[in-house]
Amino acid sequence: MRPVLRRAASSGSVKGQPVKLGGESTFGQTLFNSIAILLGIGMLSEPLAFAQAGWVMGTILIIAYGFISCHTAKLLARIIADDPRLRTYTDIGRKAFGPRATFPISLIFCLELFSVSVILVTLYADSLHSIIPHYSADTYKLWGILILIPTVFLPLSLLSFTSVLGIVSTLLMIVVILIDGISKKEHPGSLWDPMPTSLGWNKAGGLGLSFGLFMAGFSGHAVIPSLARDMQDPTQFDSMINWAFVVATAIYVLIGWVGYLMFGNDVSEEVSLDLLRTPGFNPALNKACLWLLVISPLSKFALATQPLNATISIFLGIDELPQTHDEIAKRLTQHGKLFSRKRFFTSLQKIVMVLLAVGVSIGVPDFGALMAFMGSFAAFLICVIGPIGAHVSINRKCTVLDGTAFVIAVVMAVWGTATAFMAAEE
Repeated sequence: MRPVLRRAASSGSVKGQPVKLGGESTFGQTLFNSIAILLGIGMLSEPLAFAQAGWVMGTILIIAYGFISCHTAKLLARIIADDPRLRTYTDIGRKAFGPRATFPISLIFCLELFSVSVILVTLYADSLHSIIPHYSADTYKLWGILILIPTVFLPLSLLSFTSVLGIVSTLLMIVVILIDGISKKEHPGSLWDPMPTSLGWNKAGGLGLSFGLFMAGFSGHAVIPSLARDMQDPTQFDSMINWAFVVATAIYVLIGWVGYLMFGNDVSEEVSLDLLRTPGFNPALNKACLWLLVISPLSKFALATQPLNATISIFLGIDELPQTHDEIAKRLTQHGKLFSRKRFFTSLQKIVMVLLAVGVSIGVPDFGALMAFMGSFAAFLICVIGPIGAHVSINRKCTVLDGTAFVIAVVMAVWGTATAFMAAEE
């Protein structure tokens, strides 16, 4: 059996001198980046997902989604390792399905990542507005531009430090929820006196809605090619991504179970809203939880938009895709010596994307509608259907696992998307 990631894809030569084509991020930095992407805003909706699917099906779905998403992340990394010219998710799609697939793949990919960036802006501003209601959420979104623009210019190796901040914020938020649940003795909001829950789902529509809510938590595959390419030692990718998905899945299960016990079938679309509305909790802790919901989205924004910016740069011709092994090595030896014109347009594009994300967040402030679209449609397509389809197309073979996962993912994507849109219209 051939190795998953080969060293041959990580080295080259210029004028007879060996040149390393690996990236700058260590195992630990890439792990932090991966966990930070996976532990996203989808965590807040996990209790609602359990309320829609019930204990049994909810637990099965979240563990199954974690397993298959980890598997498809490895498929993307294998494709990246086998061809050093590939840098983004769109590059993989072009190789697998041909030049004609470039536009639709780029459109879906960019739409999913842009939705994530809009949701992050919305969550940050809504949380800050709840803490300091003197100014509107839209005002905080505009002020956020001053923070977001500088972060999009940081390299992935430095963004790992902001990832640590995001992970710490997420873990502290979980601690606050646990303390609230343990400290309160009577429902609602108590782990000692749980609210009514269900073993199974109550209606097919609710089960369909849970598909997107659960899958939204694992929608980080658009960033996987960038992370895999930026690792110093790509042969460690499989081990790194296994740890990332184990940690993320365990945390999602924990927060889903705890939130469902505390608020039962009446849990809100964001469990943090229930913490604010329910009397009897420590107000200082709940305010701290909201501050964490301000910090975490700000720390994730640049990492989430990095592959979006890379794809748009190539699509617009700002950054050309290297065609040969030697050309890649040459570019690496000239790192930091970019032409001023290219640097100007690249910088302008990043700034424009921040402004667009903030603008759309102001125009479409519905957190639930954005999350439903991202989870039910984009996440299934990008995290399961796309990677498996590309792997099968390139390697001309399909395993039983890949074929089964592909068919089930298509059914769940259609079912979940239709349910999400019907729920949004109610």
